[in-house]
Amino acid sequence: MTEQQRAADRKWPWPAGAATGIGSMPGTDIAEAQRIVLGELALPHLPELPARGPGADLIGRTGGLLVDLPVELYAGRWRVAGRPGRDLRRAHDFLARDLDQMTEQAGELTGTFKIQAAGPLTLAAGLERPVGGRMLRDPGAVRDLTESLADGLRAHVAEVRRRLPRATVLLQLDEPTMPAVLAGRIPTESGLGAYRPVGSSTATGLLRTVVEAVGVPVVVHCCAPDVPLELIRSTGAAAVALDLHLVERLDPVGEAIDAGLGLFAGAAPTLPVPGGEEPSSAQVADRVRQLWDRLGFPRGQLAEQVVVTPACGLAGASDGYARSVLTACRDAGRRLAEE
Repeated sequence: MTEQQRAADRKWPWPAGAATGIGSMPGTDIAEAQRIVLGELALPHLPELPARGPGADLIGRTGGLLVDLPVELYAGRWRVAGRPGRDLRRAHDFLARDLDQMTEQAGELTGTFKIQAAGPLTLAAGLERPVGGRMLRDPGAVRDLTESLADGLRAHVAEVRRRLPRATVLLQLDEPTMPAVLAGRIPTESGLGAYRPVGSSTATGLLRTVVEAVGVPVVVHCCAPDVPLELIRSTGAAAVALDLHLVERLDPVGEAIDAGLGLFAGAAPTLPVPGGEEPSSAQVADRVRQLWDRLGFPRGQLAEQVVVTPACGLAGASDGYARSVLTACRDAGRRLAEE
């Protein structure tokens, strides 16, 4: 039986007691970052190294995946360009090196492997039109951007599956600015106003376009206090990734879990606490367990439906702290699976 067949037999597209990273890692050495991720995590991922510069950042990296929408840097911001240029080639080169390292180190992987990209709402808020102003200003441009992103991610997923033929691929859509887009809190260039809010039904349709296009399970990551969980669930996503320290209301989380949404629980701080020690696996497991118990779900369900993660990306951490946090998450997942 292949790993894909075994995954199809499981309710969740990840192993029980799994842990993973959100995506970004410190430094500029992709070979070392990939070794750490593969060595520490039951659900490894393709590391992102934004310290390498433009093209390795979230918007530039995802912009490099767009189909028939070349991007470039202008005055320190990413915008749609008239033709492919040096900035786009740099983004493509970074991703090509990353995929080559992934293939070299994980080519025989038989488990689940996670890749990440910006979602359509965050991309529309972070990418500018050729004539100025964010893509978010023009609903038609946002639809075109979403279709381009869906096509690009479909091809990207297919390439990763080709390189990791025995693995199950999981796609994470990073949507850190989704709540601000929905609430109309994205400022205009002058700073004197804000773009009109995107309606929930429109946002759902945009996300669903990508979720349905890629052909693999999707996790939507949003590290904000007001994550629209019902919207995410209605897109067909398999899971949501949250920073547990930012969860203010338990009822929406409980309703989403009860409806079958998986939870990537951000339970370990991404930076050291001033004057404190590195988080232990017991502390991380306790954080997840306490939330689960407050929601009132049976313990036996926890390890299958929940993946333990850091609160967000680790790009701002030291190499040693990043490794320690991933180890704590890994061991916390094992603790929860053994209960």
